[in-house]
Amino acid sequence: MRELTIVFHHPDFYVLDKPAGAPMHANDDERSVVHQLSEQLNEPLWPVHRLDTPTSGALLVARNQAAAAALSELFAQRAVQKFYLAISAGKPKKKQGLVSGDMQNVRRGNWRLLHTHDNPAQTRFMSYSLKPGYRYYVLKPITGRTHQLRVALKSLGVPICGDKRYGGEPAQHLHLHAWKLQFTYANALIDIEVPWPAYEHFLDLPASISTL
Repeated sequence: MRELTIVFHHPDFYVLDKPAGAPMHANDDERSVVHQLSEQLNEPLWPVHRLDTPTSGALLVARNQAAAAALSELFAQRAVQKFYLAISAGKPKKKQGLVSGDMQNVRRGNWRLLHTHDNPAQTRFMSYSLKPGYRYYVLKPITGRTHQLRVALKSLGVPICGDKRYGGEPAQHLHLHAWKLQFTYANALIDIEVPWPAYEHFLDLPASISTL
């Protein structure tokens, strides 16, 4: 079983640094990451949001049912500010702005961005030069849809490095990291940052990165 790292402790919740590859749902090889953490700490835990299996970073886990309900409601109300880091090869269609459009499930769990805006997925982003041929992206999802950030960068012509599903440049890991969470809980401002992984292209990121 993985040794999981908690980056923030609160009487009502933890923030876990979810490793890339740790699943939100049990599979044939591994129990869910929340189940694993529950066993590691020997206490019951409740998931309140999710990250794709290959995505690393900040995962909020409730320590009691009341907190789970309250935190889930914050996510439902879009009262949790989320920031992600991504790295892609190539030049995007635009270097900053808003990616917006309806998302359609096309086949085998893949999604695509449409030009319609009936119920759009929306992501704000800024990009910066990382090294020759690569840029890094600070992403702020406004909505929370399956594969939203991966599809957003695919739509810009720069699928994320390591994203086999959406045609990203081959890499051992998906270069998408849930970097920051900001929200108010019990009248206190919670501002949590989870360090990005120390492997592959993440090693080239600058020491200091600004949010949007």
